[in-house]
Amino acid sequence: MDKFTQLAADIGKLWSKYGVSYLNGIEATLILALVGTVIGCLIGFVCGVLNTIPCAKTDSPVKRFFLGFIRALVRIYVEVFRGTPMVLQAVFLYYGLPYFTSNAVKFESVWAAAILVVSINTGAYMAESVRGGIISIDPGQTEGAKAIGMTHVQTMLNVILPQALRNIMPQIGNNFIINVKDTSVMFIIGFPDFFAAHRAAVGASYLYFPSATVEMAGYLTMTLVASVLLRWAEKRLDGDSSYELVQTDPLVMTAGTYNHPDRGTPFDEHSREYRENLKQSMKNRNFRSRGER
Repeated sequence: MDKFTQLAADIGKLWSKYGVSYLNGIEATLILALVGTVIGCLIGFVCGVLNTIPCAKTDSPVKRFFLGFIRALVRIYVEVFRGTPMVLQAVFLYYGLPYFTSNAVKFESVWAAAILVVSINTGAYMAESVRGGIISIDPGQTEGAKAIGMTHVQTMLNVILPQALRNIMPQIGNNFIINVKDTSVMFIIGFPDFFAAHRAAVGASYLYFPSATVEMAGYLTMTLVASVLLRWAEKRLDGDSSYELVQTDPLVMTAGTYNHPDRGTPFDEHSREYRENLKQSMKNRNFRSRGER
């Protein structure tokens, strides 16, 4: 019990002295994760669409060559940035470019470097998610769009991608939550995120575990709030659940509900009106027959 009391006292001491630094780090982390996820999703959508452009053997050799070349580039990009740690990607982009270009090409802002690293890393994961989302759509959707004269671009924008977006929404949310946590590696290039605030507080106070406890609580709070908001967004995309299924189509003629004024229909025996008219006509016929006799 004394240990928990001491932990609470150390956390209070850290928060009173470095609370502003922690809050600024949380703000930077959320901005970086959000911007990186949005840009990464755009990159992933472009790569996913390029990977699913139809290419048949009857197409011209030029088209098949360019599509094959584009798909090879997308594949290399996905495999490289999905198969290497983000911390090394940050090192290679932030420190490698000046190294190989003798400082001719370098990042003037650590924000620009961090956003670029997070965006291209997220885009590599989203490219495969988008491709899977597009493939999951029933091919009949594409065939129906082509049947009414839509081009491939129109089909993607108006038919396929809106449905694929709903299918990959959980993956988009998952990538955002991952980015909230993985941006902690950006301290390697001096980005002032939440984890960098933790390192600065530890270096000045030597209270490593209490500061780590603050970090744990902060990251857990951010991810839990993000999960709630993302589930709310998914429900909004699903629409209202309080609806009634339509059992009959009012535009379809139900058997026995329509009588032609002259000829009737083959289903007149199912019409109550027809049966009543038939009974009445039979009564009139019998009455006339008895009158003639």
